Amino acid sequence: MPAELLSVLVLVAVFALAMWRPVNMGAVALVAAFVLGTAYFGLDTGDIAKGFPGSLLVTLVGVTWLFAIAKHNGTVDRIVARSVQAVGGRVVLIPWVLFLLAAVITGSGAVSAATNAILAPVGLAFAQRYRIHPMLVGLSILNGTNAGGFSPISVYFSIVDGVLARSGVHVDAGAVFLATFLFNLVLNLAAFTIFGGWKLFERGRVQLDEPAGAPGAARPGWAGAQILTVVLLVLLVVGALGFDLDVGFSALAAAVILTVVFPEQSKNAASEIGWSVVLLIGGIVTYVTMLQNVGVVDSLGGSIAGISQPLLAALLILLVGGLVSAFASTNAMFGALVPLAVPFMASGDIGVFGFVAALCVAASAVDSSPFSTGGALVVANTEEAERTKTFRSLMAWGMSMIGVAPLAAWLVFLVGPSLG
Repeated sequence: MPAELLSVLVLVAVFALAMWRPVNMGAVALVAAFVLGTAYFGLDTGDIAKGFPGSLLVTLVGVTWLFAIAKHNGTVDRIVARSVQAVGGRVVLIPWVLFLLAAVITGSGAVSAATNAILAPVGLAFAQRYRIHPMLVGLSILNGTNAGGFSPISVYFSIVDGVLARSGVHVDAGAVFLATFLFNLVLNLAAFTIFGGWKLFERGRVQLDEPAGAPGAARPGWAGAQILTVVLLVLLVVGALGFDLDVGFSALAAAVILTVVFPEQSKNAASEIGWSVVLLIGGIVTYVTMLQNVGVVDSLGGSIAGISQPLLAALLILLVGGLVSAFASTNAMFGALVPLAVPFMASGDIGVFGFVAALCVAASAVDSSPFSTGGALVVANTEEAERTKTFRSLMAWGMSMIGVAPLAAWLVFLVGPSLG
């Protein structure tokens, strides 16, 4: 059996088994990577283990631990209350404020993982307190991150433009940014509709938070633990956006500082780290990374490059891009797949702007998958009672984006202009 077909069938079996029985999907994927990697591809276990995303583990542990402490000491409650005050108590505006914040932060040059790590914990706290669907809040952040992800100074666009430049192809940066922003805006409007956004209008203005205790009691001042937490959160944001410091290690350092200085308010927070999410995401990413390392993804791409119909080849490249990006590095995917389309673009068979815009959309829309860093942060920061439901909903949304986003982008940016 061809390696490509076997690899896909094993991945489908991993999903099916995890859905059939209450077993962590990541654990199943790790076993699948071990069996397939050693028995079929002849890999050493050390080579397979290298695919486990250590940086993602640190990010998930650091961010969820830090914000668990912030919840325990009351800091998150205060941040949420002040933010709701800023929008006049209008709950319906919260998802869109998060969308725009994410777009601005990422569009200013921050890596998407940093944006999601900063906004996801606070956004999901909004969802819990004001009974907003966690999917609506999570997707607003993820779609906003993607909306700003291809600005002329963004990390993603710099990678795409660099790959194109090495092939002698140039694209209008402003046009790509506008196209991808509008696409994600429409995508978020769809999420707003599906996950109860319009019903939030019925809430009007909510009663702003009262302090703990009897209604109308004097609002207590900021406690020492809360002041230190806010200072550390500000330093986390400044370090990530201004100095490109790793969010995971920075959050981990902040959590350790808070635990040492205020042990009583922090002692139970570590139990809220989403270890099952770490295992889940780590296992899937390890499996897909193994497939990349043994050349399965390159083989699929090479087969597509030999197709003589440019529009069909472009669609297949977009679909492969969406599939790979849902489980693995979006940055690596750009580097692998953009060169495959260069001959078609250089010959004029497909438009440069159309293909680049379509690939940017296809590769980034699937970052809403729970197997991406952003999706994993949404799941990890959802209240525990809703975590499994949110994971399944986010997986359904993310998996649908593997087909929907590439096809829609292909129709809008490639087929439409060719017919005109």
